[in-house]
Amino acid sequence: MSDIDEQELLASVPDKLFIGGRWREASDGATFAVTDPATGATIRTLASGTVDDGRAALDAACDAFPAWSRTPARDRAEILRRAFDLLQERKEQFALLMTLEMGKPLAEARGEVVYGGEFLRWFSEEAAHIGGRYGANPEGTGRMIVSRHPVGPCYLITPWNFPLAMATRKIAPALAAGCTAVVKPASLTPLTTLYFAQLLADAGVPDGVVNVVTTTHSSEVSDAIIADRRLRKLSFTGSTPVGVGLLKKAADNVLRTSMELGGNAPFVVFEDADLDKAVDGAIAAKFRNIGQACTAANRFIVQAGVADDFARRVTERVRGFRSGRGTVEGVTIGPLIDDRAVAKASELVNDAVQRGASLRTGGSAVQGPGTFFEATVLSDVQPGSDLLREEIFGPVLAIVPFETEDEAVALANDTEFGLVSYVYTRDLARGQRMIERLDTGMMGLNVGVVSNAAAPFGGWKQSGLGREGGDEGIAEYLETKYTLTPDPFG
Repeated sequence: MSDIDEQELLASVPDKLFIGGRWREASDGATFAVTDPATGATIRTLASGTVDDGRAALDAACDAFPAWSRTPARDRAEILRRAFDLLQERKEQFALLMTLEMGKPLAEARGEVVYGGEFLRWFSEEAAHIGGRYGANPEGTGRMIVSRHPVGPCYLITPWNFPLAMATRKIAPALAAGCTAVVKPASLTPLTTLYFAQLLADAGVPDGVVNVVTTTHSSEVSDAIIADRRLRKLSFTGSTPVGVGLLKKAADNVLRTSMELGGNAPFVVFEDADLDKAVDGAIAAKFRNIGQACTAANRFIVQAGVADDFARRVTERVRGFRSGRGTVEGVTIGPLIDDRAVAKASELVNDAVQRGASLRTGGSAVQGPGTFFEATVLSDVQPGSDLLREEIFGPVLAIVPFETEDEAVALANDTEFGLVSYVYTRDLARGQRMIERLDTGMMGLNVGVVSNAAAPFGGWKQSGLGREGGDEGIAEYLETKYTLTPDPFG
């Protein structure tokens, strides 16, 4: 339970667009409501930006780019570090704000503040380490200089499920590299981004370096910004269909792109696994953020000899969950983000049961207020079930049995997605084989949570392009230049 007054906190969040260092109304005066998914109540009314507002934000980012790109790397690093320190001071405010607008339990929201803050700290350290190289060419006729430069103004589109971490994961490397940005948060959870924009200003980020446009006209605003030839980078986190559409639009101006898209993560448990640890990992991989994470385990592929025991154990754990508003102490499952998410979970569970799956617990929407769905366990899920192909994005754990390692690999790879996989086994050689055989950009070997600011986050296949975090994360915001000079001894 937080000691912070909810209404005072909400009133302290800016309700306008942040452009060129100023808070301003939408050009047409339009607004939209942000609701608490646990109650359905409106918690804030915000400016809804127009195409003109999007262009104004890009104008500000372009105007600020020359000075910011020439700002010494150490100065950029110190500003990001101050932002990290301010976030630690305001961590309870940010955690409560995320719980109010997104619904996750307060304990998980605090965890997101820690995770999101690490991107500020990591990239503050990376900012001063942007390097290059110098050396003779193989022919000995000259010297090669390879240097790295900020790509330019960026458009950063963040999702609703991790309002702080997805913002810091994009903004921090962009600023560290010397880029400026227009940020468009999801209209379902924009409050955290606005609050963070104020924090960045307080940390000393110059006017125009970071601009935030909240809007319910996402397509129109995005189209105008992406079509502008001054934009040089697009980063998007969200669904694969939307990402594919953005890639097509980005192609017209050959934009640098980073796409963190959908997932369909397999969670493979072999008979030799430590089942206690596998169950702990399963709970973390499935139910963190109410299952609303691209890294959430979607298909639990469990060897037949332990499938019943695994199902029994996870069912016991899930039956002990407490559902409710995330601000209430002891709540482990908050609401889904909206009615559409509840309907989707219901449809996927009903389809699986109709095809022969056994419903162990849960399986139903909860009567309002709020958009809640019961934490659910299904076993013996049959081939062809929709939830084996689609990203569930809800608290539904679906178990599929297998016999052999080859069968497990085939089941795990039977998807167009390739973001993350999880494997539990005590066999070191098998674990190494699974690293080689599973078609995913990330893997948890005997662990259920893989995300870390120091690691490259991203997927294969239709799960996206590029990486966020790690050394690779700042490279996404840098261009490489090669210069040849004459042989100084020639």
